[in-house]
Amino acid sequence: MDVVALIVAAGRGQRAGDGLPKQYREVAGRTVLARALEPFLAHPAIGTVLCAIHPDDRPLYDAATAEFAGQTGLRAPVAGGATRQVSVLRALEAVAERGQGRLCLVHDAARMFADRGLIDRAIAAAQRHGAAVPALPVTDTVKRVDAAGRIVHTLDRAELRTVQTPQAFAFDALLAAHRKAAEAGEVDFTDDARLAEWAGVPVHVFEGAPANMKVTTPSDFTEAERRLAPPAAALVTRVATGFDVHVFGPGGHIWLGGVQVPHDRGVVAHSDGDVVLHALTDALLGTLGEGDIGTHFPPSDPQWRGAASDQFLAFAAERVRAAGGCIDHLDATILCERPKVGPYRDAMRQRIAAVAGLPLGAVSIKATTTERLGFTGRGEGIAAQAAATVRLPSGG
Repeated sequence: MDVVALIVAAGRGQRAGDGLPKQYREVAGRTVLARALEPFLAHPAIGTVLCAIHPDDRPLYDAATAEFAGQTGLRAPVAGGATRQVSVLRALEAVAERGQGRLCLVHDAARMFADRGLIDRAIAAAQRHGAAVPALPVTDTVKRVDAAGRIVHTLDRAELRTVQTPQAFAFDALLAAHRKAAEAGEVDFTDDARLAEWAGVPVHVFEGAPANMKVTTPSDFTEAERRLAPPAAALVTRVATGFDVHVFGPGGHIWLGGVQVPHDRGVVAHSDGDVVLHALTDALLGTLGEGDIGTHFPPSDPQWRGAASDQFLAFAAERVRAAGGCIDHLDATILCERPKVGPYRDAMRQRIAAVAGLPLGAVSIKATTTERLGFTGRGEGIAAQAAATVRLPSGG
């Protein structure tokens, strides 16, 4: 049987926070895309695996798939489009040109926990029904509400399902449905099952997998790290600190925790002088024993002049994950007389959480004065101290 697996990997993943598109980020030392591809490449019934990627992402794709070099089932990727629907159609057309495909599985690159059993059920459902999707029963009561927030109807959850991928189809039927939608100018389908329904193709459901989560937000990445982490006995907790200070100079604002804060002074610095992000970066690097921020981003290098410090923090967080570690908590204390930190505290926490790929509750920001003592008390500059708590493989 000629079964084709199409992996949709052209999205930007903006809800995952700043940094690389989510399919190219590492979780426990491997990219999300590599983990998503592996079970399809390993399945004996699947002859072709094809990714639809963003046209700008070919170097990232090549790096992520280097571990599969030599596997003939993985074809060269196709350039995706502006929507998921366009990306899938382009992949289908590429397969059709080669005359391949009796059955087709369409899978999200952001789902890296599909297993052999789920793929087996998908193929069997496609053989039996021609169009089927993995689904899970809804366990919570679901209400329909109006614009005022009033409940207008309680839905019968026995009739409700949450839908996953891989979605499974007879290849020719799915291609025909996509072509029909494109010809009709229908480009709003975010799900192949919905497109098939629109085209008049009956779609069935088969048993999904509760573990088959989709990584979308920073907290999803944290959960995925937790699932893939070595057993607790093999992990050790490390705590490290960081400290940074900058003198005030000419300017009308300063950067704190990735947020631009109005002030009657600026800071004298090689980069943007964000003492909070610098201290947090040093704390994370300290948990790895990998030096400090100057080791990796030397002030003598002109490319870092005026650089935004969020890229330093993102680098350090990625280093922890590349080492198989998990960031549990980031904590920073700002030392200054002015400006007032309180009005910007929540924005700083949100920004740091997004950059480091953490849930908001894993980030703490505090501030204190030094009772007018020292250089901060005299208003000559600003400082921050930070602590990072991570779990790393023992012996790492």
